[in-house]
Amino acid sequence: MDVQAIMIGSGALAGVGAISAVVLAIASRVFKVDEDPRIEAINEILPGANCGGCGFPGCSGFAKAIVEGMADPTGCAPGGNELAKKIAVILGVEVQEKVRMVARVRCSGTSEHCANRFVYEGVASCKGASLLSEGGIKSCPYGCDGLGDCVAVCPFDAIHMGPNQIPVVDLDKCTACGKCVDACPKGVIALEAHAGQVVLHCHTHLAAKDVRKICSIGCISCKACIRACPYDALSWDVDLPVFDYEKCQSCGLCIDACKPGCIQTFKEIDLAVKAKATEALEAKKAEEAAKREAARAAAQARAAAAAAAAAEKPN
Repeated sequence: MDVQAIMIGSGALAGVGAISAVVLAIASRVFKVDEDPRIEAINEILPGANCGGCGFPGCSGFAKAIVEGMADPTGCAPGGNELAKKIAVILGVEVQEKVRMVARVRCSGTSEHCANRFVYEGVASCKGASLLSEGGIKSCPYGCDGLGDCVAVCPFDAIHMGPNQIPVVDLDKCTACGKCVDACPKGVIALEAHAGQVVLHCHTHLAAKDVRKICSIGCISCKACIRACPYDALSWDVDLPVFDYEKCQSCGLCIDACKPGCIQTFKEIDLAVKAKATEALEAKKAEEAAKREAARAAAQARAAAAAAAAAEKPN
């Protein structure tokens, strides 16, 4: 073995390494990009969940986007309003508080109410079942198949499969990151205001006659809930009622009016609130009846005046 050759080779490699180190050191100084210190400051106070609910690649990406003006400081759902306020202090700006949102499962179609179309023995995945057969397992093509895609993707352990194969959301843990919404192939899960205590557990778009055939707890588009609300907190949107939670008093009258029982509540109805709402509904009905009577009387008066005018005309 030529020791001299080995030493020369080792020396050459060492020299190349030293030169490369010097070049890299110089390049790092010449091409150095100074990062805004606010990015690191914001990143340090973010939850670190990297859930992607903000629409950016992780918390660090969100922090950079905020500083660059590409993202709203209120965009972190897990952090909520308190985090947004801290970010605002770092940026030296003001932010408006956002309404807290949570995930809602808009289906109560258990096997007791909505039968399966077939026996599914494939991979435990709602998306897989939907790909295998359009409309999924349930008789209702808008119903929850209960295979747990939403449960699997939740980074906060905020959603679990209930005993009847319908997901149950833990409202205390839910951050409205939206992952479960994206994971559901049927759009059963939606983000709604946390303040809403009365909710619609159905999102079918089938005609009433078809709903009656396949689900005993599906919305049949009767609009009885809308007529029962004295506060105009319910409106009709294409096929389903929609709640305005700024007006809703959680009186429960819409629950009583819902024939199939797809409108439900998360808490016990306050009887005093319900009694007040009942009085308001009666007053509203009386006012509407008076308006109809006035309109009828006005129409009769116009008809009588027209008839009198016609009678006075010379032949």
